[in-house]
Amino acid sequence: MGKAQVYREFHYFCKFNYYPSRMKPRLLTFLRPLCAAVTMAVISTVSVAQVSIEDSTIFTPIIYATYSYTWPGGDLSQRFGSNSNIGGGFMLKTARNWMFGVEGNYMFGQSVKNSDSLLKNISTSQGFIIDANGMYADLVYYERGFNFLAKFGKIIPVLAPNPNCGLMITAGAGYIQNKIRIHNPGNTAPQLLDDYKKGYDKLNGGIVFQGTIGYMYLSNTRLLNFYVGFEFMQTWTKSLRDFDFETRQKDTKSYNSQFYGVKVKWMIPLYRRTPKEYYLY
Repeated sequence: MGKAQVYREFHYFCKFNYYPSRMKPRLLTFLRPLCAAVTMAVISTVSVAQVSIEDSTIFTPIIYATYSYTWPGGDLSQRFGSNSNIGGGFMLKTARNWMFGVEGNYMFGQSVKNSDSLLKNISTSQGFIIDANGMYADLVYYERGFNFLAKFGKIIPVLAPNPNCGLMITAGAGYIQNKIRIHNPGNTAPQLLDDYKKGYDKLNGGIVFQGTIGYMYLSNTRLLNFYVGFEFMQTWTKSLRDFDFETRQKDTKSYNSQFYGVKVKWMIPLYRRTPKEYYLY
């Protein structure tokens, strides 16, 4: 039942149309002042509980989907090229424009460097893998990974339609992991099945620190809400495998890497809309 209908029903009740005519005189003195008082209390409560985003900074939860395109730097730039990240998150925006939240992303890319030498120990002199059928195995290399972050930030309301959006600066920390995915359609190469494949995937993981700066827009009508900005991540990772089949020894190296990129978000704020005005006569 909508708010307008509730007010109409209540107004109808206050006019005593629900009661037999013989009861109206006795109820009139008591119920009419009571109805007026309750009506004013309801209107007052609604006006206090719900505020307008246009002229007030509000507290609101926000859920969002995100996409970023990044380029690696440091040690991992010797292994991977550019990649994409798709994910989602949840934030709490305070009435003082502070932001607190969590975010998770799935990393994927098709640029794996030096893939021709990755399987050199099990390849022919021409660099091919012979599968179980005696044919050259078809191999495709991908980058795969993920990260989880806890974040906080601040909104500075400049060039914004309301005081709840504008320049947004955030920082965060969490966990990151990535690897090389070796795809053999049909799994025809037994040299790259199960634990054998893990010996070549360069799986590594560790801590990540993230910083972003960009522009967040929350429309007054809640129809268009987005973020666009720049992202930087600093990572320190180590191998998570006990043995590296390419080098024939355990990888004990610490990897110092960075990711630079652009990030966009599509957001859904969950604040309550300001109700329309209703008048009782």
